[in-house]
Amino acid sequence: MITTRVLANQKWLMGLVAISLVSACQDPVIEQAPQPSYQSVSSQSLVLADSYQYQQTFSGTIRSGNTTEIGFELSGKIKALAVDSGDNVKQGQQLAKLDTRLLVAAQNELNASLSQNKADLDLARATLDRSLGLQKQGYVSEQQLDELKGQLNSLLAAKTRLEASLLANQLKIDKSTLLAPFDGVISKRNHNLAEVVNVGSPVFTIIEHNNIQAYIGVPVEIASQLTSGQAVDITVRDQPLQGVIAGIGAELNPVTRTVDLRVTLPKSAKVINGELSYLHYQQTQANQGYWVPLSALTDGVRGLWNIYTLSPADNKLFSIERRDVEIIYTTDNKAFINGAISPNEQYVSQGLHKLVAGQLVSQQTQVATR
Repeated sequence: MITTRVLANQKWLMGLVAISLVSACQDPVIEQAPQPSYQSVSSQSLVLADSYQYQQTFSGTIRSGNTTEIGFELSGKIKALAVDSGDNVKQGQQLAKLDTRLLVAAQNELNASLSQNKADLDLARATLDRSLGLQKQGYVSEQQLDELKGQLNSLLAAKTRLEASLLANQLKIDKSTLLAPFDGVISKRNHNLAEVVNVGSPVFTIIEHNNIQAYIGVPVEIASQLTSGQAVDITVRDQPLQGVIAGIGAELNPVTRTVDLRVTLPKSAKVINGELSYLHYQQTQANQGYWVPLSALTDGVRGLWNIYTLSPADNKLFSIERRDVEIIYTTDNKAFINGAISPNEQYVSQGLHKLVAGQLVSQQTQVATR
């Protein structure tokens, strides 16, 4: 057993010697230094602009050209209501009617008085004609003829008065029927059947069809740049509309310090009376600067912002430089800036959170946006 263990140890020593000889014959392994990796950045070129356009938004309300509260010109009891809230009506259509029995009775009385007056006139004329014939024979005096002529003239005046009263009565009967003044829709009914209404008390509120307008207040300096007939952009419930200025107010609102614009909207506009409307007005401001995406800006100090520019380095690499800039105007996705930057300089357009000043990067050029 001892002999077996000795033989095993000899074999292990021989194997170790063989491995050492093989390792000595191979070339030594040389470790290579790792290649440096540089981050690739998106960049654009700064383009100088002499001005920028900015948009202002002013609010107002939608109102029909005619939104009218209509009622009877007489007092009385409502006999009939032909329409209700939400009904569409045509010009001249009957909307409501008052009880006219008293007026009809007065009309009959006037007609009777007029008939009596006609009979009296016929008798007065006949009497005057006979008297004129008898005067030639000396049977009638001048005094009697004057009295007959006066009686005839009095009856003629009474006829005129009765005809005028009959016409006034007929007008009252006509005005006891309420008619639609224009094509529109009934937005509100204020009285019920059999109610007694006073003179001028509104029975319905009617909104005219196809005459939709927006009333929007704007500052005086904006109003002075607009003209009647000019097309403007209006938004109602995120619905873009093309409106036309129908009129510009000549008086400053003492509360809002604005001038009212009356803007006519397309007949196809789906809007409701009283809705909010917005006028979008774009102006050009003379000021030199550069348009950059918001993603190219990062917080600075003392109220300024920073932009990262690319300065050429060795081996087609660029060094990051931090520049202070001021934001002049912003939109939803870009800003108009100026500061310690120059035209045609390359700047990093996005991914600023991964970079620091002085870092070496490679460039991935993008097309600049205006």
